[in-house]
Amino acid sequence: MTAIDLMIIAMTIYAIWRCQLIGPSKRSSARQIGLRLIALGLLVVCMFYFADLMSMYVFPVVMPAEDAMVFMGTLHRNLSWLVVLFAMIVISVGFIELRRTQIELTDKNELLAQLSSKLAKFLPPQLYNSIFTGTHTARVTAKRKKLTIFFSDIANFTETTDRLESEELTDLLNQYLTEMSKIALSYGATIDKYVGDAIIGFFGDPASRGSKEDAIACVKMAIAMQQRMRELQLKWLDLGSEKPFQLRIGINTGFCTVGNFGSEDRMDYTIIGNEVNLAARLQSYAELGGILVTHETASLVKDAILTEEQDPVSAKGFAHPVRAHRVVGIYNELEKDGQFIREERDGFRLLVDLTKGDQAGAIAAVENVLARLKR
Repeated sequence: MTAIDLMIIAMTIYAIWRCQLIGPSKRSSARQIGLRLIALGLLVVCMFYFADLMSMYVFPVVMPAEDAMVFMGTLHRNLSWLVVLFAMIVISVGFIELRRTQIELTDKNELLAQLSSKLAKFLPPQLYNSIFTGTHTARVTAKRKKLTIFFSDIANFTETTDRLESEELTDLLNQYLTEMSKIALSYGATIDKYVGDAIIGFFGDPASRGSKEDAIACVKMAIAMQQRMRELQLKWLDLGSEKPFQLRIGINTGFCTVGNFGSEDRMDYTIIGNEVNLAARLQSYAELGGILVTHETASLVKDAILTEEQDPVSAKGFAHPVRAHRVVGIYNELEKDGQFIREERDGFRLLVDLTKGDQAGAIAAVENVLARLKR
């Protein structure tokens, strides 16, 4: 081994140490190692050819031309192959490291995708998306916000399920919760939690379309759930169920505290407040297969959904009776079914309930209005 070979080796070791590829420095990531190796190989080749170019002008000046030619020929024979070999090895190792990094990243991405898919099953989609986009903070915090709260419960659940085996009950309950959850998510509800057979959800956080639109979406969702329940009841009857599940729903709109509650180590995204309790109390007063809403919710949805005021409800935990409204249906659907006639213009609104049976009275009222308009 010549002195020049030793010098090249020494310079290479020094360059590698300066690039933090070996030595006492903290090891870089595999991707950085690969890029630095490739850069080092290309740098060595460039330096060699630059030095070779410079030698064509320097050596003839410091020594006779013939000696310079002999020296340069010897240098090329003994050194060029070593430089090229070293560069090829370093660049190849660099590309191997990059490929290894790519494989590791692919494996980690697949693992993260699997974990995120599993995690999504335990969180509302709105919360899951806000966490992964960085808009939701992972600390104990809460805020006051106007929400529309939904509470559903299966009537006489214990009595209905006493005759079922545990496996049969589990399948039935999971089927019910799955069907209801699909509808809730399709309408944009945030599912707070499942409490046995009860479902608690709300509209207005993390995302809101405005108090009115949130309330309308919530009531429409409840109507869709009751419609689906009637379909499931027929299916369960065909399967031999003696008492299919009957659903009651309560809906309320008001200011609640919503956010992360718990400790710094473990927390739960949920809602608390009297308005939440009122929705839970209200559903117990709803008829089987019915939907009961508070007066504020009914006021917000009155342009899209027909409700009928009921007797005030004396809810437990509330000092004064609560005004309650029974949900009849969505105006557009009631019109299609021939139950209502509805016309709206600027400054004019006509609503005729054909289910009441007093068509003669309705005609007389309309004629009276027409006569007054023609004056």
